[in-house]
Amino acid sequence: MLDLLWRDRTLTLLRNTVLLTAIVTTASVLISLPFAWLVQRTDLPGRRFWGIAGVLPLAIPSYVGGYAIIAALGPRGMLQGWLEPFGVERLPEIYGLTGASITLTALIYPYVLITLNAALRGIDPAYEEAARSMGYGPWRTFLFVDIPLLRPAIAAGGLLVALYTIGEFGAVSLLRFDTFTRAIYTQYTNAFDRSLAAGLALLLISLTVIVLIVEAITRGRARYYRVSAGGGRPVARLELGRWTAPALGFCALVVLLSLVMPLGVIVYWLARGLSAGEPLRLVWDAAWQSFYVSGLAALVAIVVAVPIAVLAVRFPGRMSATVERASYAGYALPGIVVALSLVFFGANYAPWIYRTIGMLVLAYTVRFLPQAVGTVRTSLLQISPRVEEAARSLGYSGPRTWLWITAPLARKGLLSGAALVFLTVIKELPATLLLRPIGFDTLATRIWGAASEGFWARAAAPALILIAVSAFAMIFIEGVGREREG
Repeated sequence: MLDLLWRDRTLTLLRNTVLLTAIVTTASVLISLPFAWLVQRTDLPGRRFWGIAGVLPLAIPSYVGGYAIIAALGPRGMLQGWLEPFGVERLPEIYGLTGASITLTALIYPYVLITLNAALRGIDPAYEEAARSMGYGPWRTFLFVDIPLLRPAIAAGGLLVALYTIGEFGAVSLLRFDTFTRAIYTQYTNAFDRSLAAGLALLLISLTVIVLIVEAITRGRARYYRVSAGGGRPVARLELGRWTAPALGFCALVVLLSLVMPLGVIVYWLARGLSAGEPLRLVWDAAWQSFYVSGLAALVAIVVAVPIAVLAVRFPGRMSATVERASYAGYALPGIVVALSLVFFGANYAPWIYRTIGMLVLAYTVRFLPQAVGTVRTSLLQISPRVEEAARSLGYSGPRTWLWITAPLARKGLLSGAALVFLTVIKELPATLLLRPIGFDTLATRIWGAASEGFWARAAAPALILIAVSAFAMIFIEGVGREREG
């Protein structure tokens, strides 16, 4: 077994995965840092618009982005069709590391952008004012004051991007770039001996753990407290002047490549498919099944998250902390590893639930339970335990107190957590491919099947529906978050 794991093929997979992760993480930071600074610290025209448009690419699943870039720039794609009258018969190859890096960077850089936006809003203006009083100009202040203060945010966002890239399956598979996830899926589906798939999964887990350890070490013990107690003062925005046009051009280019281009490609192929008589009946079937299983998973995740959050908040201690941390285990692992472990468990020890909706919902719950636990826990922390104590003094039992007192007060957190789980489940691909019942198609699997076979028009309608649902869920979560802050 060890000989199989340490052969040249495995080392190539390790190199490819590490290289892709390094490129995407670095590029995401290089894009997000100036973008966030322009939105938060300058008089950039349309700051609110750019702030929203900059994070919307998160609504586009990576495999949809991979499908869009292949449909636009790959063989038989849009660009090649437009250039054929001019004698261009074949464009440079988009498959491999180049295509995978471009696709993932364009769609997941908002993880860094979101953390940087929050960090820039929280930096005490006194630091920047002190630097300028000592003769530092705007650019030197940004380089020598803001960037060091933003190091924790850069590390946190970079960690999210790195973990996402390590576990990425859909885009790298469509773009034919061999990483651990693609090799694990291929080995599982095409080989009779699946022990190698398990071995590769262990290596992928080890790589994930190494990334977490490195991030914890580099984070250090530095503290970034405010100089003053008040933070309500508005920041003096830098006037861009003659740099306004280049700044707008940079923001427009980022949004164009990460949001407008994928949507434009999908709409183009949807129009072509409809004009060619592409049926939509199967699309609505897949949409209904996606809504059904995602809603069920969101409900189960919230039900499971409530006792964990209550235990952690109302009964703090070593045991409750251990239970809460254990619930995060599935989220730290790549999705394909969680799915593969449940495949082995179901096939060998629970065949009665193998490839059933129950097994699929179990996989989603294990994978995305931390999202629900985090939001419910935050809501409970904002509710005084004295309210519950008063209810019990009036004769309310524990369950009745939760149903009639605590749950209504925590309603926004419960809804936000359910929406977040729904959003991630409806986009989930590897677990759905490996664990879905036979004949059960979701929007994700329908997009994957059509795009992997080169049927761009057939993939367009489910892709557009999935993006619309994801965007609506993001807007809903953002709206609930603003209400909670207010």
